[in-house]
Amino acid sequence: MAKKAVGAPKGKTRKEVLDLAKKANVQFVQLQFTDLSGILKGITIPISKLDGVIEDGLWFDGSSIEGFLRIFESDMYLKLDLDTFAVIPWTKTSGQAAVARFMCDVYMPDGKPFEGDPRYILKRQLERAKKLGYVYNVGPELEFFLFRKENGKLMPLPHDTAGYFDQTTDLAVEIRQEMTEALHGFGIDVEALHHEVAVGQHEIDFKYGNALAIADQASTLKFTLKYIAAHHDLHATFMPKPIAGINGSGMHVHQSLFSTDGKNLFFDAKDSYHLSKIARSFIMGQLTHIRAMNAILNPTVNSYKRLVVGYEAPVYIAWGQRNRSALIRIPRYTPGREKAVRAELRCPDPTANPYLAFAVMLAAGLDGIEKKMTPPAPVEENIFEFTDEEASKRKIGVLSKDIMEAVTNLEEDDVIRGALGDYTFEKLKELKTQEWDAYRLQVTGWEIDQYLEKF
Repeated sequence: MAKKAVGAPKGKTRKEVLDLAKKANVQFVQLQFTDLSGILKGITIPISKLDGVIEDGLWFDGSSIEGFLRIFESDMYLKLDLDTFAVIPWTKTSGQAAVARFMCDVYMPDGKPFEGDPRYILKRQLERAKKLGYVYNVGPELEFFLFRKENGKLMPLPHDTAGYFDQTTDLAVEIRQEMTEALHGFGIDVEALHHEVAVGQHEIDFKYGNALAIADQASTLKFTLKYIAAHHDLHATFMPKPIAGINGSGMHVHQSLFSTDGKNLFFDAKDSYHLSKIARSFIMGQLTHIRAMNAILNPTVNSYKRLVVGYEAPVYIAWGQRNRSALIRIPRYTPGREKAVRAELRCPDPTANPYLAFAVMLAAGLDGIEKKMTPPAPVEENIFEFTDEEASKRKIGVLSKDIMEAVTNLEEDDVIRGALGDYTFEKLKELKTQEWDAYRLQVTGWEIDQYLEKF
């Protein structure tokens, strides 16, 4: 993380954007935003309408978007973030109308931001941090599986037999390179691409930066990877645990606070871990609120099938250096790379809405700073080998065990619930309760195998 971060928006002007679109021969424009679950939504307009939409926004019906408004109060409009203008790379081919995209903010008819817009929720927390003199930088690592289609149906069968960093048996090298080229076309600076531990599992990492810009890029990455995979008759899935018995997919997030003049406020040369008091309090804030944060960072029923002992996903609430069984890991410090000092939160998975995830992570960390929280001693042993008695003796808690326990913890946590706002919390609670009920009321094949002939 020592490289210069992706910065906050630079402030493109209307004329600059229109000139860029004309130069690229853009004929259509996608206006993109996410619903509460982080699913990318979009409305397409012809280029002739762009100037007017930049000026006035674009009205749409929000009643059909998950987590948005009821049908009798559905009028909303999109306001373009001009700094997110990009030409969609695969539309640049000759003979095809080029298509551009913008990330958008959602507004109400009275001109106020929609309180349930995930992008606005993150912006609100970033503004809070700014008033305290902080810039919140993140660097997520998104893991995903590539599956193939058989007889027109998606099958949970990986398309290769490679392992971590393998090259000779990795059939997706060229596909990952194509994905990377497309991401570069969006202005996303990819730092590494490699095969992951599980068969059929991959990871593409991009440069850290301001949380809003990175949340936009994380949404774009999912959109891009799914498109490229589909054109190879494959399906890219960010489902946390698509196959039982092997590693699931996580979204580890490296994070740090900088001053407005570019100083890493997490670094302290005198500390044994090279962590400042601000960093330690930030860490303790996240340890304190993590069980409520699980509802946002691990938002599906399937998320909790990844968070089990034995598959490199964290279960216990502890922190340490170089300790990959801990919830928060502090990577080893390299002299001369003070800007690279950071804390890696390891429980999030890639089904998390990145805007909401970064918002609650920041809210928890700021609460720790404001209350001058002090973390317990770091744990450097392999926590997975601890007995329940040893973990209890050392006061090491565990993450929420399922989505409904996480929602209950969220409901009782004023800090994390407050970061979301009552409207968003109530919508999330409603959606997650429906999801849980649909899951728990089904009769699974496992139950048939276990009980049908036995009883």
